[in-house]
Amino acid sequence: MSNKPSVNTPLHGSYAPEDCLFLLTPIEAQYHSIENKEHLIQSGQLHYSEMIHKESAPSQEYTALFLQMTEQYKKRLAAEIMSLAQLIVEQRSGNITLLSLARAGTPIGVLLQRALTQCLNKQSTHYSISIIRDRGIDDNALDYILEQGHDPDSIVFVDGWTAKGVITQELHQAIVAYNASRNVAIASELFVVSDIGGTADVQATFDDYTIPSALMNSTVSGLISRSILNDQISQTDFHGCVKYDHLSAVDHSIWFVDEIFNEMSVKNLAPLIKTSKISRQKKTQQFLQWIQSHYGVSDINRIKPGIAEATRVLLRRVPDQLLIRTHHHIDTQHLERLALEKSVPVTVLPDMPFGACALIKDVLT
Repeated sequence: MSNKPSVNTPLHGSYAPEDCLFLLTPIEAQYHSIENKEHLIQSGQLHYSEMIHKESAPSQEYTALFLQMTEQYKKRLAAEIMSLAQLIVEQRSGNITLLSLARAGTPIGVLLQRALTQCLNKQSTHYSISIIRDRGIDDNALDYILEQGHDPDSIVFVDGWTAKGVITQELHQAIVAYNASRNVAIASELFVVSDIGGTADVQATFDDYTIPSALMNSTVSGLISRSILNDQISQTDFHGCVKYDHLSAVDHSIWFVDEIFNEMSVKNLAPLIKTSKISRQKKTQQFLQWIQSHYGVSDINRIKPGIAEATRVLLRRVPDQLLIRTHHHIDTQHLERLALEKSVPVTVLPDMPFGACALIKDVLT
């Protein structure tokens, strides 16, 4: 770790400070190609959080799909955000401190912040902080939040979606350890919009549909990269990030939250969930076991179920196969476009419990 002095101050990316404060440390990027990054991850030479590739602007055709999906689902997402905000209010009596998990959770955190403060008249502050698989949560960020005077009881963790439950489990374990080390009692529950694997604590839906923000990277997340934890980050720093200012001309971050927020109303609430969480978990586990066996996938981390995770694989990893439930479905047409652009084979599995699933290529064989 570096010995440079730490000056931890929040960033707000391209958001207004009242919408979001990122507790991340900007670093000078040392970019890797997607292919090189994948080889280093799978060979165990570097953890995925230690490196990043440079994002490029999405194509006009892909951006048009994002705009189309936002139009298609903005009313639904607004209703689910309002329902989640209501559930948060029911479980927190005083002021609220939203902690979105950067960066898939960031736009959702911004929308919840607006729902709480502008629709439900609750006092709330929204920070976006880093959590990394196998590395835990950013303890320095949590320390900073408590130093600002936020009550541990006010903290609510939020994310966009969950599938296998890896981050849910990481969060639970990290908060148990943090509470023990600081003698506090922060609740470790994870609130999400779409809990397709039945693994989150509180959810608005179990449906696997296209949350539009899942289609984009930094251009719908305040022009901030996913979090980074390498030797550029000192022991007292927040986890790191790269600011993608070169994409400012194609940034849709504020446009997106404005589009959803304009549909928000206390009268527009998502219908009550009728599916059983246990049933959803069972279907997910059975499907994952079948995929591992049928496709001979040794490492479950190479299976990414759900439309959102499949999108991230096609944008940021080296995909091997794309599995979809239906050809030319509106929810997965962007995936078929990406697969075509990257020459990734597409298989239709009509009985799949998700809209899509991507398999990451084994680059070592």
